[in-house]
Amino acid sequence: MSLKRREFNLACAMTLGALASAPMLRADGLVNRRIVLASRPVGKPTVDNFRLETLPVPEPGEGEALLQTLYLSLDPYMRGRMAEGPSYSDSVEIDAVMVGGTISRVVKSRNPALPEGKLVSAFSGWQDYAATDGAGVTLLDPRIQPPSYGLGVLGMPGLTAYVGLLDIGEPRPGETVVLAASTGAVGSVVGQIAKIRGCRVVGIAGAREKCDYAVKELGYDACVSHYDDDMADQLAAECPDGIDVYFENVGGSSWEAVMPLLNNHARVPVCGLIAHYNQTDLPPGPDRMSLLQRMILVRRIKMQGFIVGDHRDRMPDFLRDVSAWMAEGRIKYREDRVDGLENAPEAFLGLFRGANFGKLVVKVS
Repeated sequence: MSLKRREFNLACAMTLGALASAPMLRADGLVNRRIVLASRPVGKPTVDNFRLETLPVPEPGEGEALLQTLYLSLDPYMRGRMAEGPSYSDSVEIDAVMVGGTISRVVKSRNPALPEGKLVSAFSGWQDYAATDGAGVTLLDPRIQPPSYGLGVLGMPGLTAYVGLLDIGEPRPGETVVLAASTGAVGSVVGQIAKIRGCRVVGIAGAREKCDYAVKELGYDACVSHYDDDMADQLAAECPDGIDVYFENVGGSSWEAVMPLLNNHARVPVCGLIAHYNQTDLPPGPDRMSLLQRMILVRRIKMQGFIVGDHRDRMPDFLRDVSAWMAEGRIKYREDRVDGLENAPEAFLGLFRGANFGKLVVKVS
């Protein structure tokens, strides 16, 4: 489907949604655009799985506040929330607003903990406005500048990198750390913290431009492209002493290349498997489960999954350290910004093609 056709479908959905709900404009002329889950994807999601609606702006009740979305975070985990079935968090219901972290402004408040005009970190989802009772909403730390960084390097992706690498990966000076999606929102922070800790860092990325950025700008020792047929051989050449820490957030061919190179007592923090999110069946090929289990046993490997929401207690230490490292120029950060809520679905789909370069954020208002 062409981009023009996708845009046409979204425009039609917006028109039909507006007619169906027939919202009355407020006296101030404000309406609330929101993108809902129209259907569950089978395999790769498409724009047809989303619907753009226009509704009245909600009015905050007693103890509530009205939030206006400034920035919306787009992240791979959202694909899992579109599916039906057991997971670490509830699925998005059909016709419900798509989930997502936001940086928002309090525009009207009947909650003393959320003063009007303040910026907050919230989970308002893919919409212009949201009423909240304050649950899960926090005032934005003044150290987070510009505010959109609260969705990236100084937000959930940054905390994921910090906790996964330092608390689970436990890198030591002189060790080799390998990471996939190495220029993304999480990976770029992992690699730079590993360098700060005195490690040799080898990234895995897609486009050659991203590999060049990893080495020349982020300071990695090397980076290989998973587009290359000999990627596994390249990785082995760049890791002559094996791999001590592998930060796993991709799976697929990256994991296949890493697995034989893991050293005794290697640590593998697992925070994502983007290469597998759109699979509907088990991948073809021989069953390697027994090989993996034997390797974990013989090499005494620690492989641990984690969900960043379980580690919110680390937020003060994370903000203190990463803010300081950024001020010192030891951590660099790249943001891939898209303008307009209506463009969120297409931008989200691009995550699974590697179209983004850095943390993907939508500027909503």
